[in-house]
Amino acid sequence: MSTIAVYPGTFDPITNGHADLVERAAKLFSKVIVAVAASPKKRPALSHDLRIELAENVLGHLHNVEVVGFDNLLTEFTRSVNGQVVVRGLRAVSDFEYEFQLANMNRVIAPDVESLFLTPSEKHSYISSTLVREIASLDGDFGQFVHPEVEKVLKEHYQNAK
Repeated sequence: MSTIAVYPGTFDPITNGHADLVERAAKLFSKVIVAVAASPKKRPALSHDLRIELAENVLGHLHNVEVVGFDNLLTEFTRSVNGQVVVRGLRAVSDFEYEFQLANMNRVIAPDVESLFLTPSEKHSYISSTLVREIASLDGDFGQFVHPEVEKVLKEHYQNAK
């Protein structure tokens, strides 16, 4: 059976933790769609197009992974791509309450779509896009948390912002 999983996020920027989860999901499902949310209310540091491009470059080695942007409800997007599963990452217990609430809300809206929680490897469990952006904005060393291309783009972004 062919199962399509959707891994949504803002990916502002995509981190090694995100890539780790996508690689894990790619082993479990016939196709994984990395859904990059526009999320204008979050006021992302990087443009939607750039976040999509970076995700494509970071994940390009995975043959069954596709990166797509979206700007509607996750349940609507998942149905539009014939997804059966939404994959969410849990880094710590503190993530669980919000993710559990979100999964239950999605189940009410789209009962035919399952939610699956994956955890990143221990070495990536503390990485978040928010922390990476903060370190980058303060000229800190964040290269170990992101793909080299993401590091380059973030450095340029924050240099131009000064």
